[in-house]
Amino acid sequence: MRCRICNSENLESVIDLGQQPWANDFIKKEHIGEEPFYPLRVVYCHDCHAAQLDYTVKKEVMFGNHTYLTGATKTTSEHFKRVAQRVDEEFFSNRKDKSVLDIGSNDGTQLLHYQNMGYKALGVESSKITAEIANKAGVNTINEFFNLETVKKIDSKFDVINAAGVFYHLEEIHSVCEGIKEALKEDGVFVVHFIYMKDIFEHMTFDQIYHEHLLYYTLETIGKLLNLHGLEMFDAYHSGSHGGTIIGYVGHKGTRQASERLCKMQQAEQESNCNSIKAYRDFNQKIEILKSKTLNYLQEQKKLGKRIFGLGSPLKGNTLLNHFGIGTDILDCLAETNPLRDGLYSPGQHIPIVLQKDLKENPDIYFVLAWNFKNEILERNADLIKEGVEFYFPVDVDNY
Repeated sequence: MRCRICNSENLESVIDLGQQPWANDFIKKEHIGEEPFYPLRVVYCHDCHAAQLDYTVKKEVMFGNHTYLTGATKTTSEHFKRVAQRVDEEFFSNRKDKSVLDIGSNDGTQLLHYQNMGYKALGVESSKITAEIANKAGVNTINEFFNLETVKKIDSKFDVINAAGVFYHLEEIHSVCEGIKEALKEDGVFVVHFIYMKDIFEHMTFDQIYHEHLLYYTLETIGKLLNLHGLEMFDAYHSGSHGGTIIGYVGHKGTRQASERLCKMQQAEQESNCNSIKAYRDFNQKIEILKSKTLNYLQEQKKLGKRIFGLGSPLKGNTLLNHFGIGTDILDCLAETNPLRDGLYSPGQHIPIVLQKDLKENPDIYFVLAWNFKNEILERNADLIKEGVEFYFPVDVDNY
């Protein structure tokens, strides 16, 4: 393959999580064992330093009808509200007739917050199910994949273009960047949210590697991509969302000066050496140490007769379950709040999913896969904790 950013062939495999199913391929009971498996490997580009998957599960497979809902958690909605308020206050609070376009807009949660501040909003969402949910909620949403061709159909320019948790998903990344450049007003701001590779290293959140995440950005590597298309990041800040997310402000090249905050973040990144091949090699070794630690804990608890349920069925959880080999011999079920996954089974390990509100009894231990909602989970389950139910976080990252 060639590098997804710079087209180089100078690539090296650095992380191999084996053959895994597409993490969002939740299945019905009658289809257990039919899900396809694909290589899940990260390669490093020696020329531009970008980390990326070397195998692409086609976007039509992954995003045509996915079951993730951004509005399923209070934490995500509150985070999106803060982002929207911050963007408006910093750039467009005094502007009339302001507009926003959201790429991968899901159920419209982010756009609802912009609409409440007076923005004319448009979502572009590839999943038919979630696009219908958004439209029913009053958020104008078109059911398309975002790229330059889609932008030409829309034929409008926007003050704000938002991409939350989607910019590293994109198979047509260069067409997407061209579309953003085309649709962004001259003084507009592209707000890009991306999980930060430096944080993945530091917090051991390896489970964020799965087939939907094709690229794993640092400030250096996303900057190289944007610059290829006449765009540049001029400011950014760090959020605790998903264990470490960068919210970057991007404009047309040369329209705004880089902030002191961004320059300090870039300097800290370079000093950390997170763009080096050594960082990836060391990380790969630490994943195997975490695997041994986690399996030892779970096996010891089972020997003690403890009943263990998984909590949440996030996509990253399937990376962990499949790489660690954790199945129904350890976890009785995965307790969920998302109704779209009720009654389905996890891909690969085939663990049944049950809505937490429908559980007949509680386990001794909740093995928490949705660790990015740690604070919300602990708050929501305070009574269970008082009763002695343990909440174990295999990846323990304090949430914001």
